[in-house]
Amino acid sequence: MNTWMLPDGVEEILPPASWRLELLRRRLLDHYRDAGYDFVLPPLIEHRDALLAGAGAALLHQTFALTDPASGRLLGVRSDMTPQAARIAARHFREQPQVRLCYLGTVLRTRPDAIGAARALIQVGCELFGESGLTGDIEVLRLMLQTLQLAGVGGVHLDLGHVGIYRAIAARLKLDSNDETALFDILQRKSAPDLADFAAGRALPLDAAATLQRLMSLHGEVAVLDEAATTLGSGDTAIDEALGALRQVAHSVAREFPQLPLHIDLAELRGYRYHTGLVFAAYVDGSGREIARAGRYDGAGSEYGASRPATGFSADLNELMRHGSQD
Repeated sequence: MNTWMLPDGVEEILPPASWRLELLRRRLLDHYRDAGYDFVLPPLIEHRDALLAGAGAALLHQTFALTDPASGRLLGVRSDMTPQAARIAARHFREQPQVRLCYLGTVLRTRPDAIGAARALIQVGCELFGESGLTGDIEVLRLMLQTLQLAGVGGVHLDLGHVGIYRAIAARLKLDSNDETALFDILQRKSAPDLADFAAGRALPLDAAATLQRLMSLHGEVAVLDEAATTLGSGDTAIDEALGALRQVAHSVAREFPQLPLHIDLAELRGYRYHTGLVFAAYVDGSGREIARAGRYDGAGSEYGASRPATGFSADLNELMRHGSQD
C-alpha cells in the first residue's frame, strides 16, 4: 500500500504556497475586524445532532460521523461553519440585537460539491445576524467582493437570484416533498422537455406550467427583471418584493462595482432548502464552479430559541489562492 497517499479530495499545502495562504488569512481577518466582525473559532467536531440542527439538516449527507469513545455519543466533523456561527450567535450573543461574526478554518465533506472539487476546504466567511433589511444583504455582498479583491482574484462575475420567487410559485402547486424535489432538480438543469413531462404527469394547470417555463428562461442582464415583472404576473406580493429586492441590490452593485459583470438568474435555487431570500454567487473566467457564495437564511438560531434574520457568505481559501494573484 502507498500509505503516504492522501485521500481523494484532500491536499497538503507546502511552501511557498503555505506562506502566501497565511498572509492572505491575516489580510482577510484584519479586514473583517475593521468592518466590525468578531472572529470565532468553532470546534472541528461536535455532537452530530447539534451540527445538523436547524439549517444544518441540509448537510446530513456531507457530514462525517464517528462515535465518541468517552461518551458513546455520535459526533460529527463539521462540513460547513455557517451553522456553527448561527449556534454561537444564538447561545452567546442572544441579547445583542445585531451580531457580526467571521470565521476561518478547515471543514471536511464526505463528497465534493462538484467533480474534481476538494473535500477538505479552508472555509472563510462572515455572517450577519439580526438585520432583516437589504442593507444587510448589501453589506455581506460587499464583503464577499472585497474578499475576492484582497485575494487578487480577477475576471469575477456575479450571479444574483432570489429563492422567494420559486417558493411563491411552488406554493400555488401544493406539491408533496418528492414532487417538489423533482421539480427543483428540473429547474436547476433548465430542462424544458423534463418540465413539460413533469407538468403533464402531475396534471398541473396550464398557467402554472407556463409560469415555470417562463421562470427557467428568465436569466440575463438586469433588464430581465422588467420582463419578469410582466411575464410572472403582477399582484403576487412575494414575487413583487423579490423582484424589487433584486433590482435594488443590482443597482447598488452597479454603483459600487461598476466594472463587475452582473447576471440575473431567477431559476437559480442554490441552497433552496437552506436559503430564504436573496442568493449570490461569484464565478471567475475559465471555471464553471462558484468561487464564493452568499445568501439570506432568516430564522437562524430558532432551534435554540433565538430566531433571527441572517445573511452571510463563505469561500474556500484554497480556491481563492488558486485564482488569485501570487503576491
